Amino acid sequence: MNRFGDMHCSIAQAVGVIGEPWTPLILRDLFLGVRRFDELAEDLGISRNLLTARLERLVAAGVVEKRLYQERPVRYEYHLGEAGREIVPALITLMAWGDKWSTPPGGPPALLRHSCGELFTPVVTCPHCGGEARADTITVLGGPGAAQGPGTMVLAAPGAEGLGIGG
Repeated sequence: MNRFGDMHCSIAQAVGVIGEPWTPLILRDLFLGVRRFDELAEDLGISRNLLTARLERLVAAGVVEKRLYQERPVRYEYHLGEAGREIVPALITLMAWGDKWSTPPGGPPALLRHSCGELFTPVVTCPHCGGEARADTITVLGGPGAAQGPGTMVLAAPGAEGLGIGG
């Protein structure tokens, strides 16, 4: 466990689960259908002990599900759990950022096709008006869990209503 898990902040809590090096790439591979340990290790070029540790942590957090596919010897496949499937929009948004700001030579290595059949670049939008959610269009308010302490000191400070984060 890292110190992010002790912070009273949703971003810090999320980073504590999925922010370790290799973890987003493991989640990417699981989303793409790479399921077996040996395939994950080969595709990522990650050491087996590090992959084991990351998978165990993701399984414990409910992000990944471990499913038996062979009894002798015992072998498992790994699948995104509900929490893992719900992180996919954040992963593809991170991918879009990488495509824009640090594209590999030759252009983006992957394109996204929506179930409607069209290629798209992910955009975070307001579910009420459909407007794009960007640093200059949102205001952060202290929520019911805001408390004085590491990770929420700004949100829990007196007069913290209507913080224009990023403006």
